[in-house]
Parts: sequence; C-alpha cells; structure tokens
Amino acid sequence: MELLDRYLQAVKKHLPWKGQDDILAELRANLEAQLEDKEAELGRPLTTSEAEAWLKQIGPPMQVAARYQSQQYLIGPAVFPTYWFVLRTAFLWTFAIYSIVSVVQIFSAEVPSATAVLDAVLRLPAIFMTTAAWVTLAFAGLEFVVTHYPTKWPLAPGSSSAGYSPDWSPGSLPPLEKQGVPGMKQRTFAHAAAEVIFGALLLAWLLLIPQHPAVLLGPGAAYLHVSPFALSRVWALFYWCVVALNALQLTWRCLDLWRGSWQQPPPWQQIAMKLLGIIPLLSLFTVPDHAWVLLKHPAVDQARYGETLSTINQGIYRMLLFICAITVLQLLWDIGRMTQDVYRKRVAAM
Repeated sequence: MELLDRYLQAVKKHLPWKGQDDILAELRANLEAQLEDKEAELGRPLTTSEAEAWLKQIGPPMQVAARYQSQQYLIGPAVFPTYWFVLRTAFLWTFAIYSIVSVVQIFSAEVPSATAVLDAVLRLPAIFMTTAAWVTLAFAGLEFVVTHYPTKWPLAPGSSSAGYSPDWSPGSLPPLEKQGVPGMKQRTFAHAAAEVIFGALLLAWLLLIPQHPAVLLGPGAAYLHVSPFALSRVWALFYWCVVALNALQLTWRCLDLWRGSWQQPPPWQQIAMKLLGIIPLLSLFTVPDHAWVLLKHPAVDQARYGETLSTINQGIYRMLLFICAITVLQLLWDIGRMTQDVYRKRVAAM
C-alpha cells in the first residue's frame, strides 16, 4: 500500500540512526500484519479513507518514532521529538544565515584577512549556544504547560497527537522519495557520457573566447573596440583559472568513465571542485582599489566617464560578494552532508 509506505518513510526521518533499518523492518512487519487482519475481517482491501483512519489511529509518524528513542527527559518524552526537530532546524538556518553574513562582512573590508575568518569561526559556537538556549527556554515553557494543564493542551503525555497537530491527516504525508544510491543521485551511463561530451564542448567554447569574443558577447563584442572602458588584467587571470578548472573537471569525468566509477563518483570530488572554484573568485579581489574596469584614456575621459566607471566597479564588487557568499554556503552545505552521511554509515555499522 502506497499510503503505508509514505507513512513509514515519514517515521524513518525521526528514527535513531543506529539500528534504523531493523526498527523500520520490524515496524513494517507489524503494520502489514495489522493491515492483513483488517482486510481479512472486511473481506476486501481498505479504501483510502479507511486506511487514513487506521493510520491516524496508530499515531503521527513523529510520535511513533519517539517510542524507539532512548530515554530522554531533558524536555519530556511527549515534547522532546518536536523540540529536537525544531532545534536541528534552528541550527541549520542559523549556520546558513551566519555564514552568508560573515562572508559578506569579511570581503567588504578593504583587505580581507585570515584574522577576520578566524574570528568568524570562533564566534560560531557562541551563536549556536544562544540559539539552543532560546529554543530550549521556549520548549521548557511548553513542557510546563503540558505538565500542569494536560486537559487543555493537545500535546499531553500519552496523547496520540503528540508531536503533530491534533487534526493531522495521513493523506498529507509527502510522496515517496525515489530510491537510489544512499547519499547520491542515481546516474546512468548515458548521463555520465553526456557530461563528458558537454564538458568538452564547454572547454572548447571557453578557449575560443580570447580570439573570438563574439562567441561570448555576440554583437556586443564590437562595442569593446569603441568603448572608452577596458578590462583590468586580472580578468585574464580569472579566465585561465576558469579554463583550468573546467579542464580538471573534464579529466575527472573521463577518468570516472575509464575506471567504471561513473555510477558513484567519490563525494569529495564535488567538494574539491567547489573549493577550487573559489580560487578564481578570490583572484578578482587582488586587483588594487577594486578597479576591475579601467578607462582606456584616463587623462582625457576621467571627467566625462569617471562617475560611470565608479558605478560599474561598485556593481561588480557587490555581485562578486554575493557570488562568494553563495559559493561558500554551498561548499559548507556539501561538507556537512558528506560528514553526516559518513557518520550515519558508521553508526549504522555499529
């Protein structure tokens, strides 16, 4: 039954990592046995509404999963599953927002320094502790209300709705997720080969740009010859860094095909590429006074185009800050996911 599969999928998200598969298999066997008994009693399969009523009677997925958690009374067994879920979500959003703000602040300085990066990292534990304190304080108050006014609060201990709203519906459970290689998207040989082909075409296109700028700018390439503005030399360094990164990525993909590891490429490969991808962006910040665009004839055109030139460079500066922030955030997210997958595998193997 698809509804039962969706229900068990929701339960799995709240089960402890250690022994998760064994717990889910036992729970599935019990629920399937109950389902067979009900259908045998009726002499027909359950309708959708009957199946939803049966699962609602069993209880919300979060509460069912809480029965398999170890004894945790920091907040209370009825409220703790919700508290733990909210705390993890709060940590994730705190980390994401703090990372973006810190990256923008660091690169907003005239000369970004390693000291500023270290200070931002050292402030992170205090930020997490503050977040945890506020979330814990809020749920401590919730626990007090649940304990002292059980008849007026739907999350009272023993309530089948604990951890979910009282009117939750099994029909609102998310659809089944596609199964594949744990932690990785399922890839086909055609997909891997297409990545190599398009990667080679992209590299060839990049190599044509210096001699044929029209392949990048189109008809606008003619404007470069009559424009009073010119690009700084740092853009040449940025260009060759991008070319080198694309060549490296294409080489890795070819090696994956040759070694037969295209189905499950190493997780560190994507992280390494994103880490190296920061290098071209950082190279742009080496230009003095953030002068990414210059005047071809500054002595003649400074009075006429000086203000426009300043606006262009300021716009490029803001754009680069935003791209750096997004790139660093994606990198940290991938590192966190890889670390979590490794930890889950180790815990499951215990």
